[in-house]
Amino acid sequence: MTIGDLGLGMKLSSQAGWNQTEADWRRFLELEPEGCFVGELNGRSVGTTTTCVFRKTAWIAMVLVDVSARHNGVGTRLLEHSIDYLKARQAGTIRLDATSLGRPIYEKLGFSADYTLARFEGIAPAFKECSAVVEATPDMSDDLLEFDKRMTGRERVKMLGRLFDEFPGETRIVRRAGEIEGFIAVRAGANAIRIGPCTATPAAGPALLSDALNRCAGKPVLVDVPLDNVEAVKIVESSGLTIQRSFTRMSRGTKITDNVQASWASSGAEKG
Repeated sequence: MTIGDLGLGMKLSSQAGWNQTEADWRRFLELEPEGCFVGELNGRSVGTTTTCVFRKTAWIAMVLVDVSARHNGVGTRLLEHSIDYLKARQAGTIRLDATSLGRPIYEKLGFSADYTLARFEGIAPAFKECSAVVEATPDMSDDLLEFDKRMTGRERVKMLGRLFDEFPGETRIVRRAGEIEGFIAVRAGANAIRIGPCTATPAAGPALLSDALNRCAGKPVLVDVPLDNVEAVKIVESSGLTIQRSFTRMSRGTKITDNVQASWASSGAEKG
């Protein structure tokens, strides 16, 4: 996949009712230039998939096939090609977020379930502002990345650093006694504002999630929450958001145990 295929990506994500913008597709390509692919059927471009490698862990996302070309094996072939690419990159673990329709296909390719997330949607309500939540400044980037690694056990510099740079002023933090206790980011989408990622301690998570909803008050929002983070689920449900769909986080290869209590909002199904 190249920049010339952006139109295809936008067409397919729009066709599926997904929330990606052209900026999202450009980011996929720039994060993994050799690892985004187009599937063809009878000489016509009809499918996409993207990958992203974070050291020994990699992600597969944006597996889309035009409605006119489905049930011809295009999606499966794209997945197989992506897996081969990531194995060549020596990724020990390959992860993805699967819909209920996609899960059986992924299981046949060696993926197994880790845990469930739910995508909540709705109009964000207004909250009382919390003085503990403040805007992150550019010089905090390294500290935020180190905090995320310590809390999640995952190396996400490649993706998070890009989001921090791309959306200055859209990342907020809680810091107590000079130490970061959590951060949250928001970004525009095609259909709704995406809230997340949010990595935080149990004390900071509620304030950050409420602050993000308050900043988006009156606007449509999407937020993906691990169902095992009961407190995060309570906040979004009490805010009037409802479940649009559920995802199963799946992995192939070396198992990774996520600290779901530190994840108050996923960055989205594209990168976890």
